[in-house]
Amino acid sequence: MPRLRLALVQADPTVGDLAANSARAFAAVQEAAKRGAELIVFPEMFLTGYPIEDLALRPSFQEASRDAAQHFARDLADAGLGDLVVVLGYLDRLDAAEGLGRPHRGPLNAAAVIQHGEIRARYAKHHLPNYGVFDEFRYFVPGDEPCFLRIRGIEMAIAICEDLWRDAGGPITQTHGASLLLVLNGSPYERDKDDVRLELCQRRAREYNATLAYVNMIGGQDELVFDGDSLVVDATGTLLARATPFADEVLVLDLDLPAIGHRGVDLPVGPPPSDSAVPTIAPRPSELQEIYEALTLGLRDYVDKNGFRSVILGLSGGIDSALVAAIACDALGADRVHGVSLPSVYSSEHSRSDAQDLAERTGLHFRTVPIAPMVDAFQGQLDLSGLAEENLQARVRGTTLMALSNAEGHLVLATGNKSEISVGYSTIYGDAVGGFAPIKDVPKTLVWALSRWRNDAAEAQGDTPPIPPNSISKPPSAELRPGQVDEDSLPPYELLDDILDDYVEHDRGAADLVAQGFNSATVERILQLTDAAEYKRRQYPPGTKISLKAFGRDRRLPVTNRWRETAPPPASS
Repeated sequence: MPRLRLALVQADPTVGDLAANSARAFAAVQEAAKRGAELIVFPEMFLTGYPIEDLALRPSFQEASRDAAQHFARDLADAGLGDLVVVLGYLDRLDAAEGLGRPHRGPLNAAAVIQHGEIRARYAKHHLPNYGVFDEFRYFVPGDEPCFLRIRGIEMAIAICEDLWRDAGGPITQTHGASLLLVLNGSPYERDKDDVRLELCQRRAREYNATLAYVNMIGGQDELVFDGDSLVVDATGTLLARATPFADEVLVLDLDLPAIGHRGVDLPVGPPPSDSAVPTIAPRPSELQEIYEALTLGLRDYVDKNGFRSVILGLSGGIDSALVAAIACDALGADRVHGVSLPSVYSSEHSRSDAQDLAERTGLHFRTVPIAPMVDAFQGQLDLSGLAEENLQARVRGTTLMALSNAEGHLVLATGNKSEISVGYSTIYGDAVGGFAPIKDVPKTLVWALSRWRNDAAEAQGDTPPIPPNSISKPPSAELRPGQVDEDSLPPYELLDDILDDYVEHDRGAADLVAQGFNSATVERILQLTDAAEYKRRQYPPGTKISLKAFGRDRRLPVTNRWRETAPPPASS
């Protein structure tokens, strides 16, 4: 059987930066060429970055992407790399002049097949990368049959992202008979998704009796983070190679495939390399390590791609701000992280000392700004009491952080977790202020688990654990009134997160939750708090998505909404 050396490029593009993405792709092709690769495949929309949302609709950007793809092809040829076959994801467009029996004009999610300084073929679908699905179709230019190529007689097919996930009737059903299926992806990270991906790839490979190569990008883009997890499975579903998650990597391996094809564009290449490329299967991280790496990469790319030099956050001595500070120091380096203790008259001594302890453990910049005089100034004019007085303290803290951000150029990090955001346990223009919220999609119980994991990982490496043990072990409290703890207002977080997981992630109603054994009154209260807090969530900063149902991106309720879940009364004994 003929041998083909394949390279999958798992890398981190930046949306809209066509020049930088082209340069990154060029460097990856050079690396792959040095390792003898003959076919080099990039992720979906790599040239433009992904997702581009409504940039897809802008003709000037469509044209710039097309031009960049053509320039990239010429640059490879000028550098002596024209004999290689490169499959590159980019944004194209369909013009009426192209015919194809379609009057529609519009953007195309496309893959360019590049060789000898030109785009030899193009597979595209009219599926906007802002996730709006319009008239879905595929076409291949030139040629009569969709999405097929031939190298050394090996017939291969191209699919783009969603093609893989669709059952009978989708584009992938047309690939029967191909020896190799190339799947270009921009697939965001979610917890446990790597297992789902592998199982899907194995199932598709067996269904179509073809080796399947799945390539995915890495990096953060606004609320999304991409984990890579590029892999190759053979026709039996056996895993042949797998890239390291969240890492820039060119995954190279040799494939011995049957030359039984006759469809598509023939792409001549030279003799195969005389040496062998040994495939690698990267070890999988633990679930907590994987989540932590996703949060770190999401924050790093948001800060760096948006041009911020540093970040600032309030340090309360509690677990949420401690975890966010640790993530920030790991993502950016401690010298780019500024922590501020903002004690009020109700702040405990351990809160101040725990904040100081964290600063010493991590090496971040630290200062203390007492807020009592500022609160007193407001109180002298407003004479607030009760909840309004408590929230005033949070808003003074938020104003202080935003003022320091404005004066010194830092990005403010909000430190709220998903459990609190779910039930509205936050103060608009107070602890909810900021430009990015790293743990916005992290439930409170997971905050504790990640904090323990991070400290254990540091100890295993002989480093100082970044998070003070007291921040992990003490009862959580907003400290807005004497002796306050979170459980004064909320059920224990283990119970709260269990209910929220069913309601938010799985859309189970009140009756379902009561049937599962949850207390009727507790269920009704938590669900009503969650529904009523939608207006707050709409105003919360963006944050890295790690779940199936991240607020603001995947789960939105109408703000004006009178539907409320009503729990049935407990069954009589």
